[in-house]
Amino acid sequence: MKKVLFVAALGMLTLVSCKKDYTCECTTTVFGFSSSATTIVNGTKKDAKAACENGTNATTYTTCVIK
Repeated sequence: MKKVLFVAALGMLTLVSCKKDYTCECTTTVFGFSSSATTIVNGTKKDAKAACENGTNATTYTTCVIK
């Protein structure tokens, strides 16, 4: 029984930390005109969110979100 629980716990741990593709969508607004761009970020959700938020820039009115 302990072996089954150990294998199940190990399997769940590997599924949680898997890297996958996340879509980062950035929208830039200048003088009332908007443009958007999407980027695929491969990694953990935490890493993808950090990379996506790195594109956010208050001076050019750019906002980026993970979808």
